[in-house]
Amino acid sequence: MASVYLSLGSSVGNRAENIARAIEALAMHDIRVVKQSSLYETEPVEMREPEWFLNCVVEVQTDLPPQELMQALLEIERSLGRERTASGARKLPRTIDLDIVFYGSEIIRQAGLEIPHPRITERRFVLVPLAEIAAGVLHPVLRKTVAELLAETIDRSEVRPWRS
Repeated sequence: MASVYLSLGSSVGNRAENIARAIEALAMHDIRVVKQSSLYETEPVEMREPEWFLNCVVEVQTDLPPQELMQALLEIERSLGRERTASGARKLPRTIDLDIVFYGSEIIRQAGLEIPHPRITERRFVLVPLAEIAAGVLHPVLRKTVAELLAETIDRSEVRPWRS
C-alpha cells in the first residue's frame, strides 16, 4: 500500500465543509486517510480572485495506482461541483481542488499527471500544511525534505491557521 500526500483546497461556498466532504469521499474510493494537517487560510496565488482559500494536506494509503488515484480525485471534484476546463482552470475559484503532492517516492511525468507535484516548491499553501504532518519526507527529485523546501521557497504569500 502506497503512502500518498494530497493537497486539498477550496475558495467557494462553505470552504471547511467542502474539504470535509472531499475527505469523506476518499474512503468511498478505497483511499484511507491516516493523517490530516490543520486547516490554513491562504492568500490566492496566480489568481485574480480576491477570495482566500482554505487548504490542508492529508496523508493517505491506497492500493490504487497513480493514474487511477488521479481519476478518483477528479471524480470527487466533479461530485462536489468542480468543473475543470482546458484553459485557465488553475486561475478560477473552485469548490474543491485535489492534487497529488507525493506518491511514495515515485516520479511520474505524463500528460495530465506529474508526481511529485511540479510546483510544490513555489507554494507555501501546500508546504506549510505538508510540513506540519511530514516535515521529514524527502522530495524524490530534489532530495530535500519538506522542511528544507519550506525554508527555501521564494513564495511569500500569507498562510495562516484557520479559525472557524
